[in-house]
Amino acid sequence: MSITVEDVKAALAQVIDPNTHKDFVSSKTVKNLKVDGNDISLDIELGYPAKSQIDLIRKSVLAALRVLPGVGNVSVGVSSKIISHTVQRGLKPMSNVKNIIAVASGKGGVGKSTTAVNLALALAAEGASVGMLDADIYGPSQPMMLGISGQPKTLDGKSMEPMENHGLQVSSIGFMIDPDEPMVWRGPMVTQALQQLLDQTNWRDLDYLIVDMPPGTGDIQLTLSQKVPVTGAVIVTTPQDIALLDARKGLKMFEKVGIPILGVVENMSTHICSNCGHAEEIFGAGGGAKMCADFGVEFLGALPLTMAIRQQTDSGTPTVVAEPDGPVAAIYKQIARTIAIKVAEKAKDMTSKFPSIVIKND
Repeated sequence: MSITVEDVKAALAQVIDPNTHKDFVSSKTVKNLKVDGNDISLDIELGYPAKSQIDLIRKSVLAALRVLPGVGNVSVGVSSKIISHTVQRGLKPMSNVKNIIAVASGKGGVGKSTTAVNLALALAAEGASVGMLDADIYGPSQPMMLGISGQPKTLDGKSMEPMENHGLQVSSIGFMIDPDEPMVWRGPMVTQALQQLLDQTNWRDLDYLIVDMPPGTGDIQLTLSQKVPVTGAVIVTTPQDIALLDARKGLKMFEKVGIPILGVVENMSTHICSNCGHAEEIFGAGGGAKMCADFGVEFLGALPLTMAIRQQTDSGTPTVVAEPDGPVAAIYKQIARTIAIKVAEKAKDMTSKFPSIVIKND
């Protein structure tokens, strides 16, 4: 008796994606399904980058199909396809950047930039094309964190090429100023400079652009949130009450301008002693999770306070590239994968599908 397409779909409906926790049929990730006699071929097309997950997913699908009675050859391909998703009302996604993710905090000193760069590197490690926009005009730190020096090149005198290291395309005001020179600019100048960094950098077909936002919730942050087409925002906080107070303000700011909150990352949640390994919650405990419960957003994960994270970032080789198989890198990668899945589950951007309407007077 020949195997039918319905038999295959019924089997695939029992296979759960370990990352989305949904089956491959209801999530509509099964593509190019063909049944020829008792031979089966299909593709699994994931909406998030998953280089480290491909083998695991392929094996789980093969295992489910090979138990079908009388099955012959089974061929399964697994790949990722990242698409553009909706942004704030009134704005369109950039033509060369599919999704912009803002990483923000209500206050400085919570490890926002360290979190942002490691999340960007984690997405790149999973096979995505990723850029980093250092939007902290007053205190640009990404050039140092990514070990990049020098100035960007221009090929046409109007735009600039992104700087690169560790597989990331990077743009920062830090490439154009003296590191010891203070930025004594008023808000409108800062906003204009950031808009130029975003628009006049020749980003090359990015799946994700991570924006390391300046700390705070003032006029600059609000203006940026209204002018930059953002797919979603990630809030970084520590468990400390004063940090959570400001993080809540940051979250509310994004809600006011119609930017979805992808989740909250709790940084410095536990201090790990480098001598004895003792764990101590020096900034308190459970604050990030409680904030998520209060606002109905996802708690993406918690990162420890360790000397290694600081040393690696200061040396220009953040944790995800310094210790790619280490326990802390695994946390960053899990958080990055969760963010990418939340982006993939958002509505697709359809603006490019709509025809342009031109009214002419004859």
